[in-house]
Amino acid sequence: MSILIHDRMNRGRTQRGWLDSFHSFSFGGFRDPMRMGFGALRVINEDWIIPGAGFGRHDHAEMDILTIVLNGALRHEDSLGNAAVITPGEVQLMQAGSGIAHSEKNASDTQTVHLLQIWLIPDRTGGAPRYQNAVLPQGDATWQLLASGVEGAAPLHLWSDTRVSIVSAQAGAVTTFPDGKNRQFFVQMVAGSALMQGEKLVEGDGLQVTRDTLPALEWQSDGQALLFDLAL
Repeated sequence: MSILIHDRMNRGRTQRGWLDSFHSFSFGGFRDPMRMGFGALRVINEDWIIPGAGFGRHDHAEMDILTIVLNGALRHEDSLGNAAVITPGEVQLMQAGSGIAHSEKNASDTQTVHLLQIWLIPDRTGGAPRYQNAVLPQGDATWQLLASGVEGAAPLHLWSDTRVSIVSAQAGAVTTFPDGKNRQFFVQMVAGSALMQGEKLVEGDGLQVTRDTLPALEWQSDGQALLFDLAL
């Protein structure tokens, strides 16, 4: 088994007048040979965007891009004609395929928007781009499937052999993990704190494990985490 903790304090950071962004993996001007992605998972950025600002229209290709809004509201527009405002409790998936242009901007003139931007490398190239959105699954301290490479198995359909799940747990709960045989896992702490075999994980921390099943998460506070179940 190989375990690597991505400490939140060791993330890369991009600061502009309108954006404060932390990078779990190499991105933009941040380069770390130990953080070049993990399986199909290429980017986890935690962004804060000031009111009225955002990412202007730009192009993507050959990438599945998940966006989860934690606070505030995000306005999405793309070259397919899609327009939506995403708020907490919602998630969007933009599959760039052969190419798509889009913008992501703070929908509020008064409140900062806080979000996670996640990039997943598809197993196939090309294909017509498409846009999906969904309500985040709700449940107890067990993982709720959010996105899957198997069409119809989850609210969102990915173009890779990947399963993305979310858990929202209360203090004192214990969250176990699926069988890790022939898989690899990445856990991203979204909120709160939890112990894993005595190791404390808090908001912003990440944990990657290859070729084994993870020990349980023991929640010290109310919190939330993402699980990326990835092909080797």
